[in-house]
Amino acid sequence: MGGAQAHEPRIEELSARAFVVPTDAPEADGTLRWDSTTIVLARASAGGCTGLGYSYAAGAAAGLIEELLAGALVGCDALSPPAAWQRMRASVRNIGYPGVAASAISAVDVALWDLKGRLLGVSLADLLGRVRELVPVYGSGGFTSYSDARLERQLAEWVERGIGRVKMKVGSEPARDPERVRVARAAIGAAAELFVDANGAYTRKQALRLAEVFAGESAVSWFEEPVSSDDLEGLRLLRDRAPAGMEIAAGEYGYDLFYFRRMLQAGAVDVVQADVTRCGGITQLVAVAALCASAGVPLSAHTSPAIHAHVGTALGPLVHVEYFHDHARIEALFFDGLPELQEGALRPDAGRPGHGMELRESDVERFQR
Repeated sequence: MGGAQAHEPRIEELSARAFVVPTDAPEADGTLRWDSTTIVLARASAGGCTGLGYSYAAGAAAGLIEELLAGALVGCDALSPPAAWQRMRASVRNIGYPGVAASAISAVDVALWDLKGRLLGVSLADLLGRVRELVPVYGSGGFTSYSDARLERQLAEWVERGIGRVKMKVGSEPARDPERVRVARAAIGAAAELFVDANGAYTRKQALRLAEVFAGESAVSWFEEPVSSDDLEGLRLLRDRAPAGMEIAAGEYGYDLFYFRRMLQAGAVDVVQADVTRCGGITQLVAVAALCASAGVPLSAHTSPAIHAHVGTALGPLVHVEYFHDHARIEALFFDGLPELQEGALRPDAGRPGHGMELRESDVERFQR
């Protein structure tokens, strides 16, 4: 036993870089506006292999990885990401876990799972234990900064590509939202599902009124963060009073299991959302899925479609992955070996070890901070 342990691959190096990528047009939702997105890449090396992970986070996460997390992980067993996760979690005790630290840990955890797959020569989907071959997606964008023409074009193109569910942003101008949603419905036709995301912009009373309008006029079937995701009572109110065909969803800002447990115990949502680049990486997303399964509540993966496609094959409660315009565009710029989009679903390549993605170094240098 002791001899076998001596030959276990050990983490030799952990590094990180931050990149800032301009959007292809100004983007806005109900509470924020932005013209660039930061992606933090983490690399972990052991046994002649390198694993790659990332998070859409503040650039400070890269510094935290190199200054704090690397010291906690170098020399640790490269085949035990959960043990590494525990060490990372303990190392951020004095600076606080939610937010930047959680995003940094998430990026490293993804890199470690990718590294394990590469060391063992198996795909991440097979390493985790797949329950499906394809992961359904919904197209997501429809920013409130878009003109009606751009909104129509983006949503209609997704439907034409075989994606049967699309989501748009609302909340910047509540008085205009019903008309914008009607425009979207006309663009995608009657057969496609239409989701809306307010990013917590509405008051409870606004959200109650607009839920009726959106469902009645435009057959909206998903209302995401109609009120702040911290307002669990408000979310429960919306869930109880929304039209029967409308699901209430939230959870993208969950950084730890306690957040998701509170949300589930409150009966606040019909569908829990979780983000592998925020909630603690693959190690914790698997735990979130177990919480959802125990409560009988479906799980939807928030943005970062390339990583979620792999993990999603192993999550029983998962219903779909958010094919977010901004992140899908960045992932196509940064990586080779992306999961293939086929008729509204992503198919990870089981023939590539780990998540199979390779960084296009020469193409992305111009974005490095």
